[in-house]
Amino acid sequence: MNLGFLGLQFSFGLQQGNMGPIYSYLGADESQLPMLQLAGPITGLLVQPIIGAMSDRTASKWGRRTPYFLIGAVLCCLGLFFMPLSSSILMAMSLLWILDAGNNITMEPYRAYVSDRLNPDQRQAGFLSQSAFTGLAQMLAFLTPSLLVGFGMNQDWVDSHGIPYTVRIVFMIGAVLSLTTILWSVIRVPELPLTAQEVAHIKAQPKGAWATLREIGEAIADMPMAMRKLGLMSLFQWVGMSGYWTYAVYSISRTVYGTTDVHSSAFHTAVLTNGEVAAFYNAISFVTAFAMVPLVRRIGPGPLHALCLFAGGVGMFLLPNVTDKALLFLPAVGIGLAWGSIMGNPYAILTNSIPAQRTGVYMGIFNMMIVIPMLFFAVVMSRLDLGFVSIGFDAYKLALGGDPRNMLMFCGVSLALAGLSVLWVREGRVSAMPQAVIAA
Repeated sequence: MNLGFLGLQFSFGLQQGNMGPIYSYLGADESQLPMLQLAGPITGLLVQPIIGAMSDRTASKWGRRTPYFLIGAVLCCLGLFFMPLSSSILMAMSLLWILDAGNNITMEPYRAYVSDRLNPDQRQAGFLSQSAFTGLAQMLAFLTPSLLVGFGMNQDWVDSHGIPYTVRIVFMIGAVLSLTTILWSVIRVPELPLTAQEVAHIKAQPKGAWATLREIGEAIADMPMAMRKLGLMSLFQWVGMSGYWTYAVYSISRTVYGTTDVHSSAFHTAVLTNGEVAAFYNAISFVTAFAMVPLVRRIGPGPLHALCLFAGGVGMFLLPNVTDKALLFLPAVGIGLAWGSIMGNPYAILTNSIPAQRTGVYMGIFNMMIVIPMLFFAVVMSRLDLGFVSIGFDAYKLALGGDPRNMLMFCGVSLALAGLSVLWVREGRVSAMPQAVIAA
C-alpha cells in the first residue's frame, strides 16, 4: 500500500531540500523564501479538504480514492520534471503551484486509504508504517544528489541560471518515481469494494460544489474534541518544521562552511551536507517508526509524540551551534525522532476519534491544521514586495536579525511547545484509547 506513498514523499523531500536553493540561485533574498513557498500551504488549505469531501462522496468503478491518486500523480510528475528547468523566480513559483496541487490531491486520499483498508486495531501500525515509508522516501530524496556527486558528477556544474545539474537529474528521477510507484500501489492493492450500505449512503448525499463546501463546514462544526485539541499542537509543530526546512541549509552554510554566497562552491557543498543530514534524520525516522509500534501500545500515541517532539526541539536548538560537519548528525537524531512521530502518532489519535463515513473530509480538515501554521509562518517571518503592495511582516529580519541560526533555535523552542501542547490531548493516552487498540 505504501509504495505509492514513498513516491509521493520523495517529491516532498525534493521540495524541502531544494526549493530554497533554487529560488536563491534565481536571485531571491533569504527573507523572501517563506513567502515564495506559499504554494504548499495554500494548495493544502484549499485542495485537501475539498478532495477529502469529494472522495468520501465518490462511488466510481475505479473506487473512492483511486481517481484522485491518478490525477495527482500526473500533476506531480509534470511539476517535478520541469521545475529544475526554471529560468526565473516566477516560472519556479508557477511550477511549484502545479507540483503542490498534485501532491495534495494525492496526499489526502492516501491517508483515508489506510483507514479504509485497515481495521481499527491495525491503524496505529498502518500509520506508523506510512511514517516509515515517509522517512525512507525523503532519505532517498535528500541523499541522491550526494550520491550523484560521489559517482563523479561535478557539484559546481550549473546551467545558465545557476541551478546545478545534480538538481535537474534528481527532480527527473522523482518525476518518474512518483508516477510509477503510485500506479503500482493502486494496481497491486485495489480499494475494497463498497458495501451496499456505503453506496446507498454516498448516493443519498447531495452533489455539487456547494454541497461539498457545506459538508466541510458541517464537519468543522461537529469536529471531535480530540481533533480540536490537536490544533494547538499543530500550530507550534508546523511552524517549527517550516522554519527548519526553509533555513537549515543557510545555517549550515554559515556555521560549517563560512559562506553566505549562494553561487559559491562552498554553498553547493552546504546544500549537499544539508541533504546528508536530512537523509540521516529521515533514516532515523524510518527505523524508529517501527520501533514506536510497541511503545505506542504501552503508553499511547500522545505521550510518545510529546517525548519525540521534545527530542526534536533539543536537536533543532543545538544544530546552529555546531561548526563541524560530523557533529551535525548528533542533533539530527532528535529531529529524526520527532519527524518519525509527526507522520504517524497524530493520525493514530485522530482516526480513533472521527466517524468512518467522514474519514476523507476530516483528514482534509486536519491538513488545514498543518497548512494554516505554515501560512502564518510565511506571513509573519517573510515580506514580499509585489510593486503595488507588500505582503508580510518580515520578522526574520526584524526579530531574528536575518540570521538563519537564530531561526533554527526559534524552531527548537516551537517544537518543545508543541510537545507540551500534545500532553493536553487526553484522548491520545492509553486509558482513553479504544479497548480493541489496547488489546492489540
